[in-house]
Amino acid sequence: MGRILSIDYGRKRTGLAVTDPLQIVANGLTTVATPHLEAFLTDYIPREGVEMVVVGFPRQMNGQMSESWRWVEPFLHRLHRLMPEMPIRLVDERFTSVLAQQVVRESGIGKRTREKNKGLVDEVSATIILQTWMETRRGEEFPLKKQ
Repeated sequence: MGRILSIDYGRKRTGLAVTDPLQIVANGLTTVATPHLEAFLTDYIPREGVEMVVVGFPRQMNGQMSESWRWVEPFLHRLHRLMPEMPIRLVDERFTSVLAQQVVRESGIGKRTREKNKGLVDEVSATIILQTWMETRRGEEFPLKKQ
């Protein structure tokens, strides 16, 4: 069994989370500057034995794709070209940023530290996306259509 990697894709920063090799626990991994994301993934995925990638699917409350989709969709296609055999799943990410902000606030981290480390919310968001996947294991998922 291999790890599952979760991606909360953002225009500037991308939060990442990963499971343990037995896929029992979701942990925040890091935040990567989005221009460096593909290089990071190319190195990390084979080295750590990642067997699936879960990406936050940005949708609005009415179910329509949100504005962020216009950046996420091209990334998904690049990722698929980079790793054509890697299963990629999309998981509804509505409310993950709000939940992540709440978790970070309630964690006791001071306001000054939170403001300095803006990537922490992205990493926690990726962890929530991964935890959602693990809890539902095919609940509300949207397979990426290969083109």
